[in-house]
Amino acid sequence: MLADSDTRWKWGALTAHRLVPDESGSASGRRLDGFLLRGRATPTARQLTEVGVRADAMREVTGVEFARAVDRERYDVIVLSLVGGAVQAMLHGLRHAWQADERRPVVVTGYVGVVYEKLADGLLLRHGADVVLANSRHDADRFRDVYTGVGADGNSVVECALPFLGGDRYDPKARLARKYPGGTVVFAVQPSVPDNRADRTYLLRRAVEHARRHPDREVVVKLRSKPGEHTTHIEELPYQKLIAKFGDDLPANFRLAYGNMGEVLDTADLLVTVSSTAALESLHRSIPTAVLTDLGVRETLGNHHFLGSGCLASWDQLDAGHLPEPNAEWLGRQGVAADGPYETWFDAARDRVAELAAAPTLPPLAPFYTPTTAPGYLPGRLARYGFEPDGSPRPGASAEDEAQVSALRRVVRNTMREAARGAYRHGVQRVAPVIRRMGEL
Repeated sequence: MLADSDTRWKWGALTAHRLVPDESGSASGRRLDGFLLRGRATPTARQLTEVGVRADAMREVTGVEFARAVDRERYDVIVLSLVGGAVQAMLHGLRHAWQADERRPVVVTGYVGVVYEKLADGLLLRHGADVVLANSRHDADRFRDVYTGVGADGNSVVECALPFLGGDRYDPKARLARKYPGGTVVFAVQPSVPDNRADRTYLLRRAVEHARRHPDREVVVKLRSKPGEHTTHIEELPYQKLIAKFGDDLPANFRLAYGNMGEVLDTADLLVTVSSTAALESLHRSIPTAVLTDLGVRETLGNHHFLGSGCLASWDQLDAGHLPEPNAEWLGRQGVAADGPYETWFDAARDRVAELAAAPTLPPLAPFYTPTTAPGYLPGRLARYGFEPDGSPRPGASAEDEAQVSALRRVVRNTMREAARGAYRHGVQRVAPVIRRMGEL
């Protein structure tokens, strides 16, 4: 399994376990080799530990190194848990690497959560995989419409559900045993939504005010990453730094928290967010869930995805004691099964993968984008990950070239890479916001 961020590692690893279950019950019944695609969002050890999903082996690679590695090893299934452009590059790179092979692994890809933007762009970049997983019936219908709309094969789309839904069903009586008998309110923040200081400060202030208004409740702000770390999206304005501006005048029943989302939800009595996938995790467990409308219901925020869910609410309404009640029909369309047979939702995908893996041969990977269909778009996408338009490694990017680099040069290269990452993160989190504010003067 190849992933490029902490959230995609979580989705990819759990998806691999769902698709290839260890029916023997032993450690030798199934092996998961994890690869991390080197880039700005490569997860740290802390982030991987927080996700809580382990692999039998793990290493960081470039795109070309991954294509060479899976060409040498005999894998049955490969899960590409990557941003769309990286998926497209790997599809072409793997097609080239396997061109002389009689048998090849089954290639699976998909999305880590709610798909609310760049639907056509992201989907066409993923076309060419043997299986494109859709996390709900709603997504499956949209995915097939996009593929058939451009004349591409839509049979690769298979409906399933998000692989990380789970946990015990919410018990309203449990809050009576908590330190704060009014219950625990969890505000799940997002790294890129909203994307400006004023809106993020507003949401944080409202969470603090909610704690002051309800001293019998605990308000927990669930953070995604520590300053300097990256997730799937860039976080220019970490909430940890914004809360520092509030000084020491914070109520005792307000706190910040890291940790696995499932564990945080274990003690939640209300989940509040703008549009995080955490809302689906919460709804799956029947925890009261509010999707905020304070900043409007807008495509740029992603909360438009929850139209019809019954979960849209404002901080004013929550302050007044409102608890949203979800629409059961909407939940069903979105792959959320609070009272349904969640485990069976992976049967179709599991059967498709098993059927393909058992086939004596599989046709070459056939992405919709080729040098013929997208000559002005594809080369740039592939070059970013070290591949030529035909999927071959670019000069200097092959494993053989890597082997010729001296130990000293390798140390210098890795040091410079880490320095460049640090400079990039500093620019994103410190310099860019200052330039943006200066431009608004």
